[in-house]
Amino acid sequence: MISFDLVRSKTIVDAGCLQNARGRVMVTSEGSVEKMRVVVKGLPRHTEFDFVVIQIPDAPFGLSWYQGDIETDGDGEGEQKFIGRFNIETFIVAPGMTPSPAPVVHDQPPFPDASMNPTTNPVHTFHLGLWFNSPDDARAAGCPPAVTPLHGDHTAGIQVLSTRNFAPDQGPLRMLSP
Repeated sequence: MISFDLVRSKTIVDAGCLQNARGRVMVTSEGSVEKMRVVVKGLPRHTEFDFVVIQIPDAPFGLSWYQGDIETDGDGEGEQKFIGRFNIETFIVAPGMTPSPAPVVHDQPPFPDASMNPTTNPVHTFHLGLWFNSPDDARAAGCPPAVTPLHGDHTAGIQVLSTRNFAPDQGPLRMLSP
């Protein structure tokens, strides 16, 4: 088992908003999967956020894997559990010599789906981040209302929390062996 903190993202710090935002992550190995429990506090009440496994803790984030949503309660606290591979073997790969067709589900700007995937060797994704579900939610919280693609329909707001308290190539998921 490993546990570690999520800290305010560089974007949130630079914007001077959400002074009390913080989180805690606990990851436990259970056979061929890991269970990740994420607890967040100090966030806007009754607001949805998007939780993502990322390559680099700050923009431009690198390769990213959307996990799901965390919704806060009336106290601005939220909790969610995720099951998957969250250890030193967490990676994204697109093997082969040529790009392959990719399904296009969302074709609207500003972030339409790619119709071809890039070929890439394995790229480890050891960091985590939490984004506002929408730019409107960020604006309502007094934060910049920028749009990012890190949501199921590619219309998330800005990053709120991350694991930038770890070096870019030493994200916390790297600490756990399967």
